[in-house]
Amino acid sequence: MRVVQVKKPGGLDHLMLADQESAEPGPDEIRVRWHASSLNYHDLLVANGGLPVSDGRIPMSDGAGEIDAVGSAVSRWQKGDKVMSLFFPDWQEGRHRPERTRAVTGDSIDGCACEYAVVSENAVTRMPDGLTYSEAATLPCAGLTAWQALMVRGQMQAGDSLLVQGTGGVSIIALQLAKAAGVSVVATTSSNAKGERLKALGADHVINYAEDNDWSDTVKKITAGGVDHVIDIGGGATLQHSINAARTSGQISLVGILGGVTAKVNVPMIFSKQLQVYGVAVGSAAMQEAMIRAVESGQIKPVIDADYDLADIAEAFAYQGSTQHFGKITLAI
Repeated sequence: MRVVQVKKPGGLDHLMLADQESAEPGPDEIRVRWHASSLNYHDLLVANGGLPVSDGRIPMSDGAGEIDAVGSAVSRWQKGDKVMSLFFPDWQEGRHRPERTRAVTGDSIDGCACEYAVVSENAVTRMPDGLTYSEAATLPCAGLTAWQALMVRGQMQAGDSLLVQGTGGVSIIALQLAKAAGVSVVATTSSNAKGERLKALGADHVINYAEDNDWSDTVKKITAGGVDHVIDIGGGATLQHSINAARTSGQISLVGILGGVTAKVNVPMIFSKQLQVYGVAVGSAAMQEAMIRAVESGQIKPVIDADYDLADIAEAFAYQGSTQHFGKITLAI
């Protein structure tokens, strides 16, 4: 079978395509034939050496495919079932705990950049009905991060308002989930062309932050005081803007570090506005199941910008690094 491995010390020129034998599943395991994966910033850090991993690690946290074989003790799955990966396969339900998130698909354990993988029967959930493998493969990391931020932590309701930043995977699926839930969305981008695409997806207001240095003040003016929810993907570059744009008692979900890992913020503004500020990283299997039901009921179709063959994974990561994409970049396996 074809498999991609990260060779020490990392770097896109150290992503090696190899051939391995496919193993048989043990009693509590399944073998999955992966058909698609999708790129996340976490995967880029693994690939380029920003997150050191074991030599020969198979990258990619996201995968969608079909069960090819089941172990003798497996009862919840059958051969032919369509499934998608879990970012944290040991986090089945309940609150985050360190022991539940030590195993990270495509990081501390092998990921989905391979044709076949033998995994625990609990390492996958079903795919949403009506989605292609590529569409489903966009959801386990970006989709679930947005879901935990908005629906689990945020308890988002119809009539609320949301600010999303940029046009990456988390922001786009957050916009789609919010619109399906009856929420007003303000979106930011540095591209007027992307702004038109955001409006086509349902964004109520679009702000070009490259043309408006005080864009968080503009958010407050548009929304008469600020938004209920913010998905902050920029970290150091955006956090103070997010604090400013949030309404009193609003919620900010920190999900990315695209603008830096440290931030200078106005601390008194956080407590004077009584904001809730959460760090959000993906979620549990139970959360993923709930997200799947929402995707189905809302008839949400993930947005795919480009699709590459597994053999062209380095080229796909280079395109991701250019930040030209709108939505997700996928791999055909």
